[in-house]
Amino acid sequence: MASKKALVRRPSSRLADGLVTHIERRPVEAGPALRQWEAYVGALRAHGWETVEVPPADDCPDGVFVEDTMVVYRNAALISRPGADERKPETAAAAETVEALGCFVGRVRAPGTLDGGDVLKIGDTVYVGRGGRTNGDGVRQIRAAFEPLGARVVAVPVSKVLHLKSAVTALPDGTVIGYPPLVDDEARALFPRFLAVPEESGAHVVLLGGGKLLMAASAPKSAELFADLGYTPVLVDIGEFEKLEGCVTCLSVRLRELPA
Repeated sequence: MASKKALVRRPSSRLADGLVTHIERRPVEAGPALRQWEAYVGALRAHGWETVEVPPADDCPDGVFVEDTMVVYRNAALISRPGADERKPETAAAAETVEALGCFVGRVRAPGTLDGGDVLKIGDTVYVGRGGRTNGDGVRQIRAAFEPLGARVVAVPVSKVLHLKSAVTALPDGTVIGYPPLVDDEARALFPRFLAVPEESGAHVVLLGGGKLLMAASAPKSAELFADLGYTPVLVDIGEFEKLEGCVTCLSVRLRELPA
């Protein structure tokens, strides 16, 4: 791991107006959301990550979900073209920020759409969720961008959740984890190893390094499962963001292979 930098973005004052697609809308409280975001950023820093703030996007309610603005493979960043038109303005400042850190920057072009939350990287395999926010041309463009760098791109059907990483992420050993009711059968068949977790939010982990897993406090049974497997769960409360279909992966972009 050549670098441990994480892009984050402060919540907009309009966070409560964020989009919801697969769940019922519930009131979102700005004050608690900001405190939860600060605690999330603090957890990253406490485990050795340098956080870099993307300039705020107060006119973009979903801007805090900065992961959706790009996909990073090695030191190349493919700037997304969000599937929701309301989210397209989020990408400009994110692109400038990651370019300033030394990444080579490319962009998804129309008619392609791609949200970063639809991309799960496990080693050199890049799984891309094809569904509501990412279309076939978006998959084609990520394949064109990353396969010359050594990636193997696999399209994965997504129909039950907002993004692929709303359904699955992966443990450090490459095992894909997911909450079965939200994982398409066709998708599950594409993963060499799959571990079912007992809670929806237990399907979402951020790899902090050293076997530590950043995950939502709303998944205690999953945390116990991971601890039994020898990992160390690091729990954070992101309840206000979960009301907007957010999870721990959505709130940062982890940059692990920046040039020294």
